[in-house]
Amino acid sequence: MMPQIIPIRDLKDTTAISSMCHKTEEPIFITKNGYGDMVIMSMKTFEEKISMSNVYAKIAEAENDIASGKKEDALDSLKAMREKLGV
Repeated sequence: MMPQIIPIRDLKDTTAISSMCHKTEEPIFITKNGYGDMVIMSMKTFEEKISMSNVYAKIAEAENDIASGKKEDALDSLKAMREKLGV
């Protein structure tokens, strides 16, 4: 889908902009004097983008841990926990 790009003067019609945000489920780019100025989106889209950003950050952190040797075999880790808990 092509990104939605609208001039800042179109922000006067808030109902139409809100509808567009919810319909596209993507950010809408706002231009001012022909240049990018702002981005708007629905709360749902914003929350989804933030959630995915957090997932990617956690994946990157895990990959860094693996690359730097900060890892432990899952079965060994479970075994150690069971021994510690006496299970």
